[in-house]
Amino acid sequence: MKLSSSLLLCLAVALSSTFVISPPHMWTKLILTHHWPSTFCSMEKPACHSNISYWTLHGLWPDKGIDCNSSWHFNSSLIEDLLPDMKKSWPNLLSPTSATFWKYEWHKHGTCAAKAASLNTQHKYFSEALELYHKLDLDSILKKFDIVPSETYYKLSQIEGVIENFYNVKPKIQCVHPSKNADVQILGQIEICFHPDFTLMDCEKHLTTEKISKGDWEIRIADDKASGFSVCDLNVPVYYPPLPSNT
Repeated sequence: MKLSSSLLLCLAVALSSTFVISPPHMWTKLILTHHWPSTFCSMEKPACHSNISYWTLHGLWPDKGIDCNSSWHFNSSLIEDLLPDMKKSWPNLLSPTSATFWKYEWHKHGTCAAKAASLNTQHKYFSEALELYHKLDLDSILKKFDIVPSETYYKLSQIEGVIENFYNVKPKIQCVHPSKNADVQILGQIEICFHPDFTLMDCEKHLTTEKISKGDWEIRIADDKASGFSVCDLNVPVYYPPLPSNT
């Protein structure tokens, strides 16, 4: 049976639309990254400000691409209405009055996230990151289930279990390892992941079921090394450091 010309046209349009929406180079996962200020600042002495007692935003990172448009410059006037929340939720721990951290995140990750229509302006990118951060409310959830900064060590499974049971997804939890054979690791960063439509997904799903290009994989590894964080060891106790004492 021959297909009618109108049906063929509809199929062609549908296929064409599919490729426009999901081109091969398009990212497939967004990573909302939180860091614990006390741990971050312990790595950045003496230039860091760590008097913050809640998890703050590190960034919203697509899983593909880096510095995707060097000519698309950061302009803080475009997100002026977001700045009060940015300063609290996404602070520059090294220089609280400077916009350099947001500029860096926009150039490195935002310009790549902007390949999606839902994130294709600076305002959309930063406002969506803030919205996801507040919807997750990770800091409150950890406290609700008694995962709080303490001199007593946790098992990694305790922290993972709270996040997995509440959000029903697998996070990526990263620690600082003081030395190769250290008997404790320091909780530093927690990643929670989203589909392009901003619904939750497992952070490790694509590592096991789909291929990642060598370049994108190397970028993620380099990012982890540069930050000083690496995936926490399931068998090593986890130290969740309280705010440093002023004395």
